[in-house]
Amino acid sequence: MNNGKALLIVDVQNDFCSGGALAVPQADIIIPVLNKYINEFYNKRLPIFATRDWHPLKTSHFKEFGGKWPIHCVKDTKGAQFHPDLELPKAVCLLYKGMGPDTDCFSAFHAKNAHSMSFHSILTLFKISELYVGGLATDYCVKFSVLDALKFNYKVNLLLDAAKAVNIESNDSAKAIEEMVKSGVKTITFENLNI
Repeated sequence: MNNGKALLIVDVQNDFCSGGALAVPQADIIIPVLNKYINEFYNKRLPIFATRDWHPLKTSHFKEFGGKWPIHCVKDTKGAQFHPDLELPKAVCLLYKGMGPDTDCFSAFHAKNAHSMSFHSILTLFKISELYVGGLATDYCVKFSVLDALKFNYKVNLLLDAAKAVNIESNDSAKAIEEMVKSGVKTITFENLNI
């Protein structure tokens, strides 16, 4: 079945969750909610995509090499693995980003699958026109993925109950949501999911 809708789960990896190298506050509480969305999309045979940071050990993204962030989500490490409670189906399409030594790659639209195919190309192939987006973090990778999706003219739904922010400044989450809404995103929660 294909009604043009797909679920995008952004960076729900150990290093962004409790105890991780770059833990997002309260990240773990969205995982059961994400699992409900996954279940709904899976049962309706709709595509599910999951991005993950997949950094080399040396990258300008990290503080140690001139960047902003502590070392996190280095490829093939425990920190880069998905949170163990995230119930991704075997059919999930995995997308890797931040693999270059000098790239930040916050957006899912900078990610590629294992065959080096871009996210936008995959969505075009699947005839996807509408995305439902949740994950980590609202004020970074979720926001940039949503804004890029809107630039590509996708209809976008932000899953308010399935995303959490870093909040370096206390109002970063609110500002990010406001920016996304002004750009055309629709905000929803599981209760008003209609796929």
